[in-house]
Amino acid sequence: MKSVLIYAIISFGVALAITPFVIKALLRLRARQEILKYVEWHKVKSGTPTMGGVIFILPLLILAGFFLNKDTPLANIAVLAAVGYGLLGFLDDYIKIRGGKNQGLRAYQKFIGQGGIAILVGVFYFLANRDGRILIPFSNETWDIGLWILPLTVFVLVATTNSVNLTDGVDGLAGSVSLLYFVFIGFLIMFVSRFVPMDEAGTFMIIAAVMCGALVCYLLFNSNKAKVFMGDTGSLFLGGLIATISMFSFLGLFILILGAVFVLSAVSVMIQVAYFKATKGKRVFLMTPFHHHLEKKNWAEARIVFLYCAITAIAGTVCIVTLV
Repeated sequence: MKSVLIYAIISFGVALAITPFVIKALLRLRARQEILKYVEWHKVKSGTPTMGGVIFILPLLILAGFFLNKDTPLANIAVLAAVGYGLLGFLDDYIKIRGGKNQGLRAYQKFIGQGGIAILVGVFYFLANRDGRILIPFSNETWDIGLWILPLTVFVLVATTNSVNLTDGVDGLAGSVSLLYFVFIGFLIMFVSRFVPMDEAGTFMIIAAVMCGALVCYLLFNSNKAKVFMGDTGSLFLGGLIATISMFSFLGLFILILGAVFVLSAVSVMIQVAYFKATKGKRVFLMTPFHHHLEKKNWAEARIVFLYCAITAIAGTVCIVTLV
């Protein structure tokens, strides 16, 4: 635990050291966020630097050389997959910036990229976990699903990356919830380490700690009023890392609980679209994802962030209590 805490502190220091340079570079490159026209109350945020996800990506890459090795293949793949998603997000952000509008990769292009990475990860994980072992929430029991672990991994990666991406719509929201997710997943991995190879479990905990330190720094610059946005570069990276370390530590099903607000973002959009099509124009929510519905209800951004963080903290506590 001491080394885990040390990594968190070092990561915070690295992130704090690079953040001013990152923001200056983004401004110089004119990497500025364009606000969607139907989110008119966010117009004042137009021009804020985006692609700020590199603030928490770089500390992980810089420190990875100290804790990743040939004895941690699952952790290595988790970081590589997250970087792959981050690069996909970077491409999406770059197209938006170059075009001067909030339209990057088309939905099918992004889906192909997300799905392609997910399939590669799924195949690798099946080869490493042929029994398809996964922990069942609230039971402290594992379930061997065999080959089904491959499509489940693909689904979890695609769903999680999209869900985290959808949650990134209010200052400090995706970053705060992800920070809490990494805090709780780190503790959960410690409690299930009897199922996970010791080297891998320890490395997953370090990865979670590094992300916690870097995200604390990022939130100093992203909380309302944000000086930088993570962009798809950051949100897809976070989603990829959350999904992979959760799956690889047999905790993939816990995303439904610990990542409840991510699920809420995705499900609210699906309900809205389905109901809109079925009723030919009627809506369940004022706007989706759900955090925009709350904004339409005149909720302040800080209040929304507090609500989502409270839900995540309660869900994380429940997960830990049921495993102890």
